[in-house]
Amino acid sequence: MSAARSSRRVAIVAKKRPDPRGLVAAYLLVFGLIAASAGIAFGDFDGKTPQIVDSAVAASAPLPAVEDAAPTAPAPAEIQSLPLPQRPPKPSGFRNLPAEDLAAMIETTADGLRLPRIAPSGWMPWIAHARRFDPAGPPARLGLLVINVGLNEATMRRAIEDLPPEVSLAFLPSTPDLPRWLAQARAFGHESYLMLPMDDHAVAERGVRPIEATADVPENLRRLRATLARGEGYVGLVISPPGRAAQSEGVMRPLVMEIAERGLALIEVNPAPGVTPIQRLTEELGVGYARSTDVLDYKLAGDGVAGNLDRLGAWVGETTPGRTPRHAFGVMQPDDEAITAIAAWHKGHEGQTAVSFVPIIGHFECRDACMTRLRAQPVQLRP
Repeated sequence: MSAARSSRRVAIVAKKRPDPRGLVAAYLLVFGLIAASAGIAFGDFDGKTPQIVDSAVAASAPLPAVEDAAPTAPAPAEIQSLPLPQRPPKPSGFRNLPAEDLAAMIETTADGLRLPRIAPSGWMPWIAHARRFDPAGPPARLGLLVINVGLNEATMRRAIEDLPPEVSLAFLPSTPDLPRWLAQARAFGHESYLMLPMDDHAVAERGVRPIEATADVPENLRRLRATLARGEGYVGLVISPPGRAAQSEGVMRPLVMEIAERGLALIEVNPAPGVTPIQRLTEELGVGYARSTDVLDYKLAGDGVAGNLDRLGAWVGETTPGRTPRHAFGVMQPDDEAITAIAAWHKGHEGQTAVSFVPIIGHFECRDACMTRLRAQPVQLRP
């Protein structure tokens, strides 16, 4: 019987026999028709518990066919499935410290800044957050640091997901949603650093004030702390390129002292020969320090990334009787072509035994004052 005839019959019965039971039956019939229409429009309802899919993204199955659907009923809209995000590899390479130790390495200031600090137990952030590596591997060490990560989100994502985990990443403090990206980098095995803006007025437009030779000590310290508070879980700071402020011991001393007191490390990208003011200060104040003079930018380096990594690896791997094994790391900007080249280079060198490819922590200097501070928590000296 069609819906129209059913409706007319209900009306006639209601006029002739105004029995309440008839009214109830009529209402039940009307509700039944409404439910049938809903079934046609929205498909079967089987009452099963909804399935919660990992990462909150799932492929949607096509809706089941409804045999009684009217020919004129509109077809259900096609549901497009979102692609599953790439899963990070199994966590490896980092220390699994108890939550209380991690919390102890954060200081919340009176104005609400969350800053790294040395824990009361002696743990230093630059050791606690570094990626571990096998010190028993080949003593000649090669590394790679990608700096200024964060200007382009797509490239940043590729750097995190496609580069080998041994490649360390230095993020711009102005990167939007920086804490999430730092956590993502760690999930993929990358040791992370923050760039320290120096003499760069362009960064002020992105919400971060640079360290400047013309600013007084309290102002530069305020700017340093504002940078440190942008994220958590990083090893230290990267200074590149060396400018007027970086070349001034008077400007850098209070800043390096603050970095030392907070248990952070310092990387300098400086091709100039000889010892730099920052290097002298880190040795005096006991700061873990690393320096690179090799910029392997894909567009500036004549042999490309792969060729320059081969050149650097060959220099590191040279063996001469009585000579201390070498170590060096190259520095480059994030670039799609460079990321592709590095990934291919690493795949082609898997299983190589002449040189260890290690994160930047494996290239740090930790001299007398630095070692004295580390011994306050002897477990930090374990590989």
